[in-house]
Amino acid sequence: MRWENLTADSEHGRADAALFGADAVTTRTFDTPEFRGITFHEIRARSIINRVPAVSRMSFQWTVNPYRGCSHACVYCFARKTHSYLDLDTGLGFDSQIVVKTNAPELLRRQLGSRRWQGEHIAMGTNVDCYQRAEGRYRLMPGIISALRDHANPFSILTKGTLILRDLDLIRQAADVTDVGISVSVGFTDTELWRTVEPGTPAPERRLEVVRTFGEHGIGCGVLMAPVIPFLSDRPDQLRATVRAIAAAGATSVTPLVLHLRPGAREWFMSWLEQHHPYLVPRYRRLYAEGSYAPKWYQRRITRQVHELAEEYGIGPTRTGMPRRIRPPQEPVEPPASGPTQLSLL
Repeated sequence: MRWENLTADSEHGRADAALFGADAVTTRTFDTPEFRGITFHEIRARSIINRVPAVSRMSFQWTVNPYRGCSHACVYCFARKTHSYLDLDTGLGFDSQIVVKTNAPELLRRQLGSRRWQGEHIAMGTNVDCYQRAEGRYRLMPGIISALRDHANPFSILTKGTLILRDLDLIRQAADVTDVGISVSVGFTDTELWRTVEPGTPAPERRLEVVRTFGEHGIGCGVLMAPVIPFLSDRPDQLRATVRAIAAAGATSVTPLVLHLRPGAREWFMSWLEQHHPYLVPRYRRLYAEGSYAPKWYQRRITRQVHELAEEYGIGPTRTGMPRRIRPPQEPVEPPASGPTQLSLL
């Protein structure tokens, strides 16, 4: 791995040294059911607030990501490519080789207290999920949220994990003093599809329970309906079922996002497609022939259908019960193509 031979004058030293202290890397495995097959690389990061590259289309400029790699194992995850920058495998390695920034909470508190920091919005869960299974062991998020609360620093969280409910009280405290946005990712409600395409995540209905629980505690929660997977979750009846379930959970908003297949994710997803739905491979090659994104006409069609359904089911800004300081969720960061630039995201 990149950090194993990290020196001040090494070829990759300057880039990686900005992220990791090479003298503080520990590799651990735990032979317990919830972590079997997963290796954790515990590192001490040198920076935790990271600037989003200027080429990004995101509305926020700063992110915090306490983990790299993700045991959710979503076959489409656009962040897979980032593992290659540490010479780690972007397939099974991304799912099972998890980098843990063990000093994230104290490092964040220090950086928030710096005179150079201007108190800008910080987005979390925009690369890999900060509430993946590793968080159950390392408990980094309570310290991170506490630091943001104590500095009244605005933030948002996007997650597929139900573990966020553990930190509900902390999030409520933060929402009393700053702008907070909570969003849960639920792209579809098809149980069979979920089991194969998102095998390490909680079931869609459990994620929607997170939305419902936050709403019951006075915190508006949006849903990122992502990804909508062409030919597998995009039929009108499937879109209706998903939006109906999102509305029933009390979501304050729903934002559709069509599957995109960037390098790293594209190869892994197409391998999965060949195994599970081989008849769709030619159709995908045609649909994504121009690059990582589905054609604009297709994206517009899905967006229009979802927005119409959201209006029908009463989801939107007119919905009541959204606390004054809670903001709508942010979409995830889509990493740029180049490796060195992407390092600044993690």
